[in-house]
Amino acid sequence: MTASYCVVGGGVSGLVAAYRLRVAAGPDASITLFDPADRLGGVLRTERVGGQPMDVGAEAFVARRPEVPALLAELGLAGRQIGATGVRPLIYSQGRLHQMPAGTLQGIPAQPTALAGLVDEATMARIRDEPARPLSWRPGADPAVADLVGDRFGEQVVARSVDPLLAGVYAGSAASIGLRSAIPALAVALDRGARSLTDAVRDALPPPVTGSVFGAIDGGYAVLVDALVRQAGIRWVQVTVERVDRSPRGWQLTDDEGARHHADAVVLAVPAPRLARLVGDVAPRTAAAARRIAVASTALVALALPGGTPIPPQSGVLVASGEQHAREERRIPLRAKAITLSTRKWGQRGNVELVRLSYGRFGDDLARSAGDEELLTWAGQDLATAFGVNTQPVDCHVQRWIDAMPQYGPGHTALVAELRAGLPPDLAVAGAYLDGIGVPACVSSATKAAASLVTSRVAR
Repeated sequence: MTASYCVVGGGVSGLVAAYRLRVAAGPDASITLFDPADRLGGVLRTERVGGQPMDVGAEAFVARRPEVPALLAELGLAGRQIGATGVRPLIYSQGRLHQMPAGTLQGIPAQPTALAGLVDEATMARIRDEPARPLSWRPGADPAVADLVGDRFGEQVVARSVDPLLAGVYAGSAASIGLRSAIPALAVALDRGARSLTDAVRDALPPPVTGSVFGAIDGGYAVLVDALVRQAGIRWVQVTVERVDRSPRGWQLTDDEGARHHADAVVLAVPAPRLARLVGDVAPRTAAAARRIAVASTALVALALPGGTPIPPQSGVLVASGEQHAREERRIPLRAKAITLSTRKWGQRGNVELVRLSYGRFGDDLARSAGDEELLTWAGQDLATAFGVNTQPVDCHVQRWIDAMPQYGPGHTALVAELRAGLPPDLAVAGAYLDGIGVPACVSSATKAAASLVTSRVAR
């Protein structure tokens, strides 16, 4: 009998799951994908800004992870992978720009000199003396990053060195992100008996990387999305799935127009809050776990500045926590949590300077409450504050990602294990809230989801 699969969610996780199902189940299988958006891809979204393709959601992937390069090769797109230019970002803290510290693990220093000029002398002394202080560590513990680093090295290290990096990845803070999710190698080093945080960081530091750390796709992620849609051979139904119910022959999905759709097996590639609503009746244990995964919203302002605009020769700026409230210290606030100088990071394209400014962190409501004009005004002010640039853009685009950034809190790994354990064998999940927030991790979770459904069908 011909297999029928439904995939709910048309982001990268859903598209990769559909593609993997097609490869495994063959050309005769029925694969229906549900997503109400105006285009597929989710946060893989490419727009033309200043006449150039520009990703306004996810922008890069970690090149040393194998998932994306391998997928590009499978799809015949290996030649479209590009690397970053190698220039480094800056950190904006205390009203000025600093070089990104070298020799740190997600901003956690292996030696105090790494943060010279970024933190005060008292903090430098605290880092220097840390190996002499007794360390209490329980193997398997998963504290918030800020709790561990703040206790051992001080709050300035958290706010000025660690938070800028974690905010750029998670749109959260070291206070809300668990150590095992954010820096698993450090947790492993501590579990193995490192006598201090300094020693653990030194043990966990990866060897120097040759070549580009980050990769992207020439032409933007739209190139990958189009190839996945084409080769997955899906039927795209542009509706919202409201219910997922058991049926005598598998599953029945009901959409927002009242239509019902049959499937032998289903992949739910939707954010955690929506997953909880969909499976409350059929997988209550999974729904309960999904409800515990918090999410953040972000807004992105993409600008094309005239060619030759004097922006610095760095890949961008990561912003220390607290800078949004600089008026309290009579400094000009920087509202963005990160600025990407795309032209510097990926190389010149056309006669424009492409810049991305990201707004919104876990716990604030900027992405929902600020209007487009307000965000554009802030973007202009932030460029003037950070770089002294007052040039009017020749083009712009505002993009919002509501509830799109899952927060990897303490205990997240155990929570995800609980979530998966509550699923029946012919219902699988994929997405950024499971095994990592980046595109490689989404590809991995989607591959795992598709494989589990194929295996369960064979077993029947």
